[in-house]
Amino acid sequence: MDYHDGRMLRRFISDTAKILPRRRTGVCARHQRRLATTIKRARMLAIIPITEKLVRK
Repeated sequence: MDYHDGRMLRRFISDTAKILPRRRTGVCARHQRRLATTIKRARMLAIIPITEKLVRK
């Protein structure tokens, strides 16, 4: 996993910008931990947003 690949990481983030659980992502426990660390690194570098801005119509 690479924290520079924001498009790939967005598949593992919900609409409310939360990290999806293992039962939804389908990855093993080791890779889920690596995935969470990678997403947090990408958030720190502003590659992916920390929160999604909600747009109401």
